[in-house]
Amino acid sequence: MLFDIYRNKSVLITGNTGFKGSWLTIWLRSLGANVTGFSSDVPTVPSNYDVCDLDVISKTKFADVRELESLKSIIEESQPDYIFHLAAQSLVKRSYENPVDTFTINAIGSANILEASKALNKPVSIVMITSDKAYDNVEWKWGYRENDVLGGKDPYSASKGMAELAIRSYFISYMNKKDCKQKIGITRAGNVIGGGDWALDRIIPDCVKSWSHNEVVEIRNPEATRPWQHVLEPLSGYLTLGVQLGSKDSLNGEAYNFGPASDQNYSVSELINEMKKHWANVSWLNATNNRDIQTEAGLLKLNCDKALFDLKWSPALNFEETVKFTVDWYRVFYGEGDADMYDFCVRQIEEYTKIACEKKIWWAIND
Repeated sequence: MLFDIYRNKSVLITGNTGFKGSWLTIWLRSLGANVTGFSSDVPTVPSNYDVCDLDVISKTKFADVRELESLKSIIEESQPDYIFHLAAQSLVKRSYENPVDTFTINAIGSANILEASKALNKPVSIVMITSDKAYDNVEWKWGYRENDVLGGKDPYSASKGMAELAIRSYFISYMNKKDCKQKIGITRAGNVIGGGDWALDRIIPDCVKSWSHNEVVEIRNPEATRPWQHVLEPLSGYLTLGVQLGSKDSLNGEAYNFGPASDQNYSVSELINEMKKHWANVSWLNATNNRDIQTEAGLLKLNCDKALFDLKWSPALNFEETVKFTVDWYRVFYGEGDADMYDFCVRQIEEYTKIACEKKIWWAIND
């Protein structure tokens, strides 16, 4: 399989204690990679990082991504072959409460990663994860392409646009040279769901926390449409890009969207009703009038043709499979108090890989 290249490689993941970062840690460890993490803290209680005991199988340095010297130290120590930069302030609501922190963590933090990696005297592939919210969202009905206008009306979206500008500046100024050992790829994805997410004000955590206590969940803006995708989908894209950055100069400095198939946009209410098929005796309440929804986009959609053309990447799961993967994880967690969640995550990765292989997804069948 294509991802076997990560075996015995040194990989640095910033934001490794977060939702996506913890899943990426598990996947890379299952591939035999040596993983080092860099995070400011464990962001939620509970967290996928804690319930899977990831501190046992990987080393984490706890420091702020805005601390350049800390980043230089961990990069010098770990000598990574690959860097996946996921550390971020990722919540829209919190960006309104703390805009300056959001701007500095997301923009300055991204610049710091690239600044710190300049000192590496070895080839390194750097995958910079931003967000679909980096696009200037005018809520059109076709998907945004990688060359569409970046920007954002809310602090979070603007911070991701700022990060993209910083990344582009570093690429053009320092890393777009034949003798440069660092290669950069940029990824944009959004509305990722899956087991182990307990972030505040997110639809899946809100539902499972309420349902696990037989409570009715209140839903704001149930008609908002999102390109729901399981967390393993963009991660497979990040891993695919990371592999190919090392061998294809044409990918250096390029940005890629990773999202579900173009017909996979569903409303919040459709998502919840699909979840109900896998969780007995649940209900929800439309709380639109009780919440401020002015800050939330009604429609977000990505065009992923470039990833298919350049990377041969495409999503593996349909909407029903995405929801089932997600709900199954929480049912095991809440229903089996002594369940080995690390083992269950590995089994879901194996099942996802099997599905990708059956659907002839390139990364899964490439030897």
